[in-house]
Amino acid sequence: MPAGNPNESKRTRTDRPRLRYAPSPTGDPHVGNIRQAVWSWLHAKRYGGDFIVRLEDTDQSRAQEGADKRILDSLRWLGVEWDEGPDIGGKYGPYIQSQRLDLYHDHIATLLKNNAARRCFCSPDRLTEIREEQQANKLPPGIRDCCDISPEDANTRAAAGEPHVVRFKTPREGTTVATDLLRGDISFENSTLDDFVLLKSDGFPTYHLAHVVDDHAMDITLVTRGEEWISSLPRHALLFDAFGYDRPEYAHASVIRAPGGGKLSKRDGAKSVLEYAEEGYLPETLLNFLCLTGWGHGDQTLFSRDDLLSLFDMGDITLASATFDHEKLAWLNGTYIRALEEDIFASSLRRRLELDLPVDVPRPLDDALIESIAPLIQERITLMTDAVSLVDFFWQSQIDTPPPEDFLTKKWRDRGREASATLAQVSARLNDLTDASWTTPEIEQLLRNLAEELGLKAGELLSLVRTAVTGKRISPPLFESMEIVGKGLVVERIIAASSALS
Repeated sequence: MPAGNPNESKRTRTDRPRLRYAPSPTGDPHVGNIRQAVWSWLHAKRYGGDFIVRLEDTDQSRAQEGADKRILDSLRWLGVEWDEGPDIGGKYGPYIQSQRLDLYHDHIATLLKNNAARRCFCSPDRLTEIREEQQANKLPPGIRDCCDISPEDANTRAAAGEPHVVRFKTPREGTTVATDLLRGDISFENSTLDDFVLLKSDGFPTYHLAHVVDDHAMDITLVTRGEEWISSLPRHALLFDAFGYDRPEYAHASVIRAPGGGKLSKRDGAKSVLEYAEEGYLPETLLNFLCLTGWGHGDQTLFSRDDLLSLFDMGDITLASATFDHEKLAWLNGTYIRALEEDIFASSLRRRLELDLPVDVPRPLDDALIESIAPLIQERITLMTDAVSLVDFFWQSQIDTPPPEDFLTKKWRDRGREASATLAQVSARLNDLTDASWTTPEIEQLLRNLAEELGLKAGELLSLVRTAVTGKRISPPLFESMEIVGKGLVVERIIAASSALS
């Protein structure tokens, strides 16, 4: 269907659900914002509908270069797919509001013609004066009868190029009742509403006008947004009515709160989706987590993508504010990492290491090496970014021998020479192994036998060897790691550590 006709009468809406995500490209979308996209997508897909992405870029002063791409990249990373949007088009396009200005101006002309809107030439000083008078007289805030200009005079001044805005003429009496999917009917006294701005002096529409026009023109059936927009609901209801358009359903979700109960800040978790990706979270984790902040299905905690697509319903959203639970997010991520198929985990590990390993490590990375390392750490990490600190020694031809205090713990405290002599015996024994015998079982048997010969507990010997071979006190399984590193480098590192401790 074409973009829309401002003179069109009410029409029968399609039975096919159509939901949209309409962010402003003023920055990267944080998790509270992207949650609305996830919910809208899931609801649309569950009921055989369409999910649309539309960029609301009418606030040109705050637009950030590249923000539109990062918004789409965030959705792609999460696995959210859209049926229409700025990058793929669709029959309701264009899907960028700055490319739809003629449509908004046509709608403004209709409202002015029908005496449902008025031009306002008030200066900022005049508006400030009105607000101060209202505050002094304890009157409801908002701009209402700010100027007394006939439509003819207003049109003349506008034609002459005098700066102005266009305001909606809100009824002064009566009640506006708007329906919320989650909260039922909500009543608003018209006397408390203002004459809100529809068209700014730069010729761009406000959110109030643009989203109403576009949601009608694009046949949007359900709009989900945060509860902070409830106060604007009567404005939008009146605007739909003024055009003679059917109203879509609205669902105003409660916000995500910080652990202490306050507003969610960046420190508390209000970061962008791409920041979570950089920090090592899996898309499956964040998708699952976002759905659980305000929605649930019985006692189930883990949801696959298919689970969510078959179970999610916007009407099941709870009105209680969800708390951003960092521990739960971390637990979910570790759980998802452990549940990945080995080949999928290896692919994810490869992508992470390509980013995190030092630049002097040759690329592309050896697939066989990554596939051998992946099973050693899959059960041990919570974030994908944990991997590099565990496995970087596999790519180092030489490692810096750790300081003596990393070796000389517990049994070896203040016994550096004895530790040095022990490592010397380890290097000699390992050097006697043939290349064919350099396997995990053979290495383990040799070291355990040597510990018994020396009157040591296995852990006392292996702690020295681990630190010498990996440069770490905590590492992937030692014997498997030694097999992968190779006999030559293992012996070389142990000799270096023995020398440092002597």
